[in-house]
Amino acid sequence: MANLRSIKDRITSIKNTQKITRAMKMVAAAKVKKAENAVKASRPFTLELYKMFSWVYSEALKNQFDKVKTSSGLENYPALLEKRDAKTIGIVVVSSNKGLAGAYCANIVRYSLNMIKEYIAQGKKVVVYFVGQKAVPAIKSAQAQYDFKIKKTYTNILDGINSSSAFIVASNLADDYIAGEIDEIHLVTTRYKNMMTYKTESWQLLPTITDTNKIKEFQDKELDKELNIEHNEHKIEPLSEYLPSINSVLSTLVPMFITNVIFQSLLEAQASELASRMTAMSAATNNATDMISTLTIEYNKARQANITQEITEIIGGSSALN
Repeated sequence: MANLRSIKDRITSIKNTQKITRAMKMVAAAKVKKAENAVKASRPFTLELYKMFSWVYSEALKNQFDKVKTSSGLENYPALLEKRDAKTIGIVVVSSNKGLAGAYCANIVRYSLNMIKEYIAQGKKVVVYFVGQKAVPAIKSAQAQYDFKIKKTYTNILDGINSSSAFIVASNLADDYIAGEIDEIHLVTTRYKNMMTYKTESWQLLPTITDTNKIKEFQDKELDKELNIEHNEHKIEPLSEYLPSINSVLSTLVPMFITNVIFQSLLEAQASELASRMTAMSAATNNATDMISTLTIEYNKARQANITQEITEIIGGSSALN
């Protein structure tokens, strides 16, 4: 009886866990479609903004940047466009605030630590920023082995992703960049592909990306087919005019560009996290079903063995009386 009770308790426990995993799967499934739509809606704008910035920046290099007097680092576009010797690297790790998403956070942590190790091996200092708190403990524990600094953790940004939250991160990073605390900034995020797939990668934020090949990586070929978008090579015409001036255009374009890159990285990360959680909870639910089936068979076998033993004992006792 003790064995039967133990098996029955395990079945009950697994059924309760299965209810939780099934509910989490349904919640993630309901949210991931909305997150996927947000990513797809944002990508065309992000890509075109990358192209526009690349064109304008290339043209601006032929001119002298205006001097800007402002207390906001994000508005000081000449300083943000200034390239210098990268002695201190800033790494912004975009993870999540919740767990139970399979290997999602583990992949981000592994990728980020590899970046940190690589830069330290090159003799560079590393400063880490976190968006989301799940990656913090694992990366923080590596400080005992590698010398790097953790500057700031943003815990509420992922609760409601919008341009304002991206602007907050962009402003802080721009201030640190202009103050000379960091010379180069990279974002570690996950590019969403579909419900089953995402890719962990890094995007260079400052100095701002102008590499055409890197910009092309933001093209979503599957989405382009859905929207009937054709990408042609655009070139700046020699007689292009920037009104009222190219510096005025840059003063608006640079903050928009930096903020949008961060915003896009947050959207991609959110969709990837939800898809990973939905997949993980689906697998957990299916595993629970298999375990319940196996334990039920084991329970029935044990119960049958007990009944057989009881019948044998009754027959044996009856024979003894006779």
